[in-house]
Amino acid sequence: MFKRSLLLSTLLAGPALADISDEANACIDALRAQSGAAGGEILEQLGSEAGTLVRLRDATGTEYECVVWSGPEVASLKAVDGTAADANASAPIVSGTQRVQFDSGTSGTAMTVVLNPDTSVSYVLGASEGQTLNVDIGSHGGAIDYRIVNPDGSALLGLTASDTPYQGQLVQSGDHVIDIQNAGAQPVTFDVGIGID
Repeated sequence: MFKRSLLLSTLLAGPALADISDEANACIDALRAQSGAAGGEILEQLGSEAGTLVRLRDATGTEYECVVWSGPEVASLKAVDGTAADANASAPIVSGTQRVQFDSGTSGTAMTVVLNPDTSVSYVLGASEGQTLNVDIGSHGGAIDYRIVNPDGSALLGLTASDTPYQGQLVQSGDHVIDIQNAGAQPVTFDVGIGID
């Protein structure tokens, strides 16, 4: 009976290990390199064509958000306070214009924010012609749209629903604007990942 139970638990453990994605593995490797932490668990993985957001917890209980672009290449890795639900409840309210800056050694950033009804926020990002821009927005309920504007004011991407990620090569150098709009009647909490390859 003991041998059969051991065999069953071994078989069940095998597929679970195989189910860890390349993106999650890249985040685990980045966390080990950054903090030397060993052990932990993957809490959540939200993927799209442009990138993947991986939430993970190390053996000490510290939770992290990791954004991975295709490759897989880790764009950002940062510790977050509390559970995902707590992070959403305390997400900052944004509006107006905000300049995007990446942490040293990273090529992207991710944040969870709240956009009030009938408002917008514009993220300004300096980038060069030929670089690839990745934008991934995930709403936690409620509809939001976004558009991307070239440095000369022309449209790089027209108004698009937030569930459609963007990945494309830039044709101009300078400040690009990612304008996110909430035309609804309720505040919307959303995750936004922005990166440059």
